[in-house]
Amino acid sequence: MQIIDADTVHQTLNFPTLISELRETFSKPAGMPQRQVFSLDEGSSHSDAFAVLPSWNDKTIAVKAFTYFPDNPAKSSELESLYSKIMIFDRKTGVPQALVDGTSVTYWRTAAISALGADFLARRDASKLLVFGTGRLASFMALAHASIRPINEISIWGRDPNKAQSIVEAVSLARPDIKVTVCDDVEKSVKAADIISCATGSPTPLFNGDWVQAGTHTDFVGNHNHDKRECDTGLILKSSVYVDSKINVFAEAGELLIPVAEGVYSIDSVVGELAQLCKNQVSGRKSEQEITLFKTVGTALADLVGAQLVYSQLKSDH
Repeated sequence: MQIIDADTVHQTLNFPTLISELRETFSKPAGMPQRQVFSLDEGSSHSDAFAVLPSWNDKTIAVKAFTYFPDNPAKSSELESLYSKIMIFDRKTGVPQALVDGTSVTYWRTAAISALGADFLARRDASKLLVFGTGRLASFMALAHASIRPINEISIWGRDPNKAQSIVEAVSLARPDIKVTVCDDVEKSVKAADIISCATGSPTPLFNGDWVQAGTHTDFVGNHNHDKRECDTGLILKSSVYVDSKINVFAEAGELLIPVAEGVYSIDSVVGELAQLCKNQVSGRKSEQEITLFKTVGTALADLVGAQLVYSQLKSDH
């Protein structure tokens, strides 16, 4: 059984191949029970947690396990708040194949899933991308979207301009052909964007939904809490809403659950989930004027694809 570290994951994956594999996998039968997240300290709202995410398809059985200890960085600069591993087994024999670093795969698959959603939902001529967030996901989100649309301008927004500048530099290094700048005027940037991609820890909406113009595509990946959200109710109400996985989003995403609690939205209004788009069971963007929205909280099946792709590419290289 191979042990595959984060550096190897980053060296092996690329967005065009990963997005293509995700599209193929989500169009076929697969098993994916609802993920289980266990609070390790019931008395605290800021609890340490452990999660297990199983999935399988005709090639692979996978389980991702992760620990979330939010106070770790305060205890030591050497500790991360999140640790994650993905174990994959051969579907035909059950033989263990690899233990893959899950944190790095998660960055790649999260961004690739958003880009796959945008490939169905963003206008074909979308050229201006606005990214909210300066965490480790931000550069992945920018580069994934730029791999599926003719993006020529990217604007990065963050609360800390220095962090935003460092994301600008990272993205520029990878894509010197694209003009990448720090966003210094949120309203102006939201109104100008063709695609708005949000990956932040914000508990409250990042911008006024009224600013989003006809024809824009938005996606939200940062929030996994039923009482928090990165976008406001107004944007949900004026968008055609799609999700990566109904079973997970309907349990976790405040972006939809808060408008439902307010009595102004029904989850029945969600047009469809990613597998339905990939299987052509629901259609994506229907007009140039439509505003589309894609909410993701992550799926075990996407983890499976990322880990399996790294493993198979390493095997074919030897």
